[in-house]
Amino acid sequence: MRHQKHTAKLGRKGSHRNAMLANLVCSLIKHRRVTTTLAKAKAARPVAEKLVTLGKKGSIHHRRLAASRLHQEDAVRILFNEIALEHEGRQGGYTRIIKLGTRRGDAAQTAILEWVEVSESSGSKGSAVSVKNKPAEAKQPEAEAPAEEVKDKASTTESESATTASSENDKKE
Repeated sequence: MRHQKHTAKLGRKGSHRNAMLANLVCSLIKHRRVTTTLAKAKAARPVAEKLVTLGKKGSIHHRRLAASRLHQEDAVRILFNEIALEHEGRQGGYTRIIKLGTRRGDAAQTAILEWVEVSESSGSKGSAVSVKNKPAEAKQPEAEAPAEEVKDKASTTESESATTASSENDKKE
């Protein structure tokens, strides 16, 4: 009985499964998106997320731990230099699985495993909090004045462009 054994075996021995998951995660790191079976995507997701956590820590020890799991130095370099920096402000949930449907040949459930795009606002929570704490009177006069100036500049540039266009048409005739 396999009570409380949560590892997906995927029909492979342990060393084969670890190599397959390492290759899948390396492909995810290099190509940013991988299409595979749903079971493999669900098995690769925790591996990829733990490696991003190692990448966010960033020390040489964590780099060596990631290299021992992935066995590809270029993937480790991309992980630490790009992907970990993109997800710096995120606390977890770095990947998503999108179900595609069944594969034609063997009717296996297929899915896309990809990185979650990081929005600009999620990385700067501290600045959003400081804006909330500012008094409302200080924000409004500054916000209204530039808007009126922009409208005035836009109307003057439209009138200037209209006069220059009409003068150019007069010169051509």
